[in-house]
Amino acid sequence: METTEKENMYMKAIRLFTAVVLAMAGTMLYAQQTFTVNAKKPGAPIQPTMYGIFFEDINFGADGGLYAEMVQNRSFEFPQQLMGWNAFGNVTIDKADAAFSRNPHYAVLAYSGHREKHTGLENHGFFGMGLKAGMKYNFTVWARTSGDGDARIRVELISHKNDVMNKQRIDIKGRKWTKYTATLESPVTDAKGGLRIFLEGKNGVHLDHVSLFPQDSWKGLLRADLVKDLKDLHPGIFRFPGGCIVEGTELATRYQWKNSVGPAEDRPLNENRWNYTFAHRLFPNYYQTYGLGFYEFFLLSEEIGAAPLPILSVGLSCQYQNSDDDPHAHVAVGDLQPYIDDALDLIEFANGATDTKWGGLRASMGHPEPFNLEYIGIGNEQWGPMYPERLEKFVSAIRAKYPKVKIVGSAGPSPDDNDGKQFTYGWEQMRRLKVDLVDEHYYRNQDWFLENATRYDSYDRKGPKVFAGEYACHVKEHAADFPTAKNVFDAALSEAALMTGLERNADVVYMATYAPLFAHVEGWQWRPDLIWMDNLTTVRTPNYYVQQMFACNKGTHVLKVEGSQGPLFVSAVYDKPANGYVLKIVNTSSEPQPVAVTLKGVKVLGAGTVTSLHADRPDAANTIEQKDNVVPTEGSVQADGNVLRTTIPAKTFSLFRF
Repeated sequence: METTEKENMYMKAIRLFTAVVLAMAGTMLYAQQTFTVNAKKPGAPIQPTMYGIFFEDINFGADGGLYAEMVQNRSFEFPQQLMGWNAFGNVTIDKADAAFSRNPHYAVLAYSGHREKHTGLENHGFFGMGLKAGMKYNFTVWARTSGDGDARIRVELISHKNDVMNKQRIDIKGRKWTKYTATLESPVTDAKGGLRIFLEGKNGVHLDHVSLFPQDSWKGLLRADLVKDLKDLHPGIFRFPGGCIVEGTELATRYQWKNSVGPAEDRPLNENRWNYTFAHRLFPNYYQTYGLGFYEFFLLSEEIGAAPLPILSVGLSCQYQNSDDDPHAHVAVGDLQPYIDDALDLIEFANGATDTKWGGLRASMGHPEPFNLEYIGIGNEQWGPMYPERLEKFVSAIRAKYPKVKIVGSAGPSPDDNDGKQFTYGWEQMRRLKVDLVDEHYYRNQDWFLENATRYDSYDRKGPKVFAGEYACHVKEHAADFPTAKNVFDAALSEAALMTGLERNADVVYMATYAPLFAHVEGWQWRPDLIWMDNLTTVRTPNYYVQQMFACNKGTHVLKVEGSQGPLFVSAVYDKPANGYVLKIVNTSSEPQPVAVTLKGVKVLGAGTVTSLHADRPDAANTIEQKDNVVPTEGSVQADGNVLRTTIPAKTFSLFRF
């Protein structure tokens, strides 16, 4: 017994010694990184617009996405007028005596010629219609009879198995175009449902603007779940409508805001810039109905609490797709006045009194109060001498009529001079023109994001401010597949590291928006993207949670951080309303990192909270099936006086609030 007790004591001593040695080895292996935060003297204010969102109609982000319309080609205006529809029986397309001048085509349903043959139309929306059990759907159609006497149609919700789930009959009376409505409730959930319209009887009908919206859609317009995703980001700025669609593949297909306002039924169709751009993901049925137009963008800005930032054409079609010397691709400098008028008229539409032409249109649409537009962007990511010589005309006109509106210019598509000094030239010209902000874009891999976390430390503090208008980390493991890299955790972590640099330099960086915003799982053309969706639900990516953590904790003033950045990247802010401090620490290494952060000027920090985003695998991702693979976790922390001593786990973004 004595021998056994001695052996046990000996083994305990060995284990204790081993633990002490391992702890000492760990301390030596992971040297503590120290930072000092000057909390005594808050620095530059952080703009309310610091973190925001960028919308472009790519990846079926509008029709088939945010815009809740479930019928594809509802006005029969696609170049192939029945694209999106299955027609049976006696169906033709006409445009004589049309209901809407800018959408003249309509469907003619006539008697099939036999009592056992049916005439009708069937539509399965965008990759199917997502029908939810117990949800009611508002059906509308503009219709008239094609001859004497009344007519009747039968409207049905159908399942992916072709079963009829609900139906309503609508009597069409007279030869005058009239709007008819019906309500259909789905008894089951079906991600691939559809809509069917039958002609009943021998009297024919004309149908136009066939529409189906779920009753839970926001203001009867937008998908409620996607609006909630945006609102939960607490964005400060909302850039729309793009992106390359602002430019168009050619001038005729550029986004024209005046076509996107007024009655939705009479907003003309536009070809989407992305419908056949990518050979790997062709979508020849991808068009813009403009149902989600500038008025709706302004309404959405109000709902999510973000300042609107519309981007307009500068008179250059996409420079990637057109040569500079093509006279048909770009507007001559002397012919820019209609484009300049569009910019001035947009400001009037947003801010003008109700007795002005465009302010009156806004009021007639239901918003007599101004939208208080403060920013406008001219040009997307143009480059070379063609851009500033055109932009100068816009700057002069806007400054003369609306001197308080801030103008956003572009530094081109690249974040550096690897493209032959275009970036430096762009900045030189933006300074010369005295624009208020310069839009920088960067789609790069993890290495670039980490190396550029300090890029704004040395930027000129005078002159235009920075708008990081499009950025996303495209992980180098998928570099050969650009732009089809996936939304993985390592990309989000690299973005968090870069964002600490944006925040530390908030006296230079006034805005930042991740891009693109939305992607449909069956209709994507470009990835990564911030929010994914199918017909029934959405998923928030790890990148989304990084954006949310920054935007919800941006504070009001920058606090200067002293200490070497990397592999820990650190920013600190003071939050005046809460009289508190926020530390953001990103550990990009594969090992845990001990850290000590001293808040100079604070006596006692006390207890705080910590929010962490972590994944064990760099390729971890959230999916429609598994939405919570990578989500923030909450915890508590206790400071040692005015020093936070902690260890940041490997590959983790930790946010501390005191």
